[in-house]
Amino acid sequence: MEREVQVREVEELTGRSGTTRFVLRDDDATEYTTFRDRIGKEAMRFRGKRARIEFHEEERRGFHNVYLDGIGPAPEPSGPDGADGPPPGGGRAAQPADESAWDTAVEAAPWILGTREPEEAVAPEELYERLHPFKELVADDIRKAGAEDDEPDRRS
Repeated sequence: MEREVQVREVEELTGRSGTTRFVLRDDDATEYTTFRDRIGKEAMRFRGKRARIEFHEEERRGFHNVYLDGIGPAPEPSGPDGADGPPPGGGRAAQPADESAWDTAVEAAPWILGTREPEEAVAPEELYERLHPFKELVADDIRKAGAEDDEPDRRS
């Protein structure tokens, strides 16, 4: 089954046997559990955000369990009331360019730094100096793409 939810919190719990389970709670206080590390870590990225989840339910030993099978971004609503069309004022529904660019730079940080697992911590100032130029390039690309989208089609 699939559902769009507002992810309120994701909790990582380690049991006595050493197994790790992740519990996602949505705004309706529904709990979804996974023992899959990859899915649990991905769920943590959606804290406080809307997400589309895949899940299944099982009855086991008198308990009703809801298992999280996958998670990804929820599609953006097309208009103010979910209807198709531009948002009010003709603006874009997406994040501002700088915010999106920082998200991209942070995701690319391991490649920019040259390693997924540095042997020692990178000083915040150095990290900023390395990520900021990349973030600026991405933000400029986003702004240029937005300007091109807003230009009228001159081929008619």
